[in-house]
Amino acid sequence: MRVATLFGITLSLSIGIAEVAVPVTQAVQLRDGTVYFVEPPKLVNATTTYKDVNVWGGTYYFTINVPENAGESLQKVTIAQKEGAENIAYDLNDTRAFVGTSDRKETQLTLGAVTNDRETRTVSVNFNPPVTPGQIVTIALRPVSNPSFSGVYLLGVTAFPVGEKSHGQFLGFGRFQFYSNRGSWWFP
Repeated sequence: MRVATLFGITLSLSIGIAEVAVPVTQAVQLRDGTVYFVEPPKLVNATTTYKDVNVWGGTYYFTINVPENAGESLQKVTIAQKEGAENIAYDLNDTRAFVGTSDRKETQLTLGAVTNDRETRTVSVNFNPPVTPGQIVTIALRPVSNPSFSGVYLLGVTAFPVGEKSHGQFLGFGRFQFYSNRGSWWFP
């Protein structure tokens, strides 16, 4: 009986120590309350359905991987135009997001407020509820039309964790190249 008791105590202690030793991923929070991702999301892809200027009905897709060990859910993504000959206008009411990379077969996500700051040329997309770690999500942003001027347009993507005072992590640029449609009637 004594051996069984010692074995039970040893087993209980081993399990207890193992539970303590398993790392638990939590968000990094500074003394001032600022929340950071432990491992930030990654911009996987940025693409557009149409590359010609002045095209109506296009969509700009931004695919983001929120890693398992992010430490916090994804609350908000901002998309800021940093380069391009003209400001791109968006139909914010037609913004959508979904889990995965194709909205044909994937789960649609519920969005909170989607806003545009024309001065900073920044669109903010809020998730309600936030996106939990371990998911790939795609934001589909609809321009009113593609720009009128050809060239490279850079759209900077920044992710924010949940928290009243969250620190945005810059993920990179979506690079869109728009071309003049030389076959159109208004070009010689």
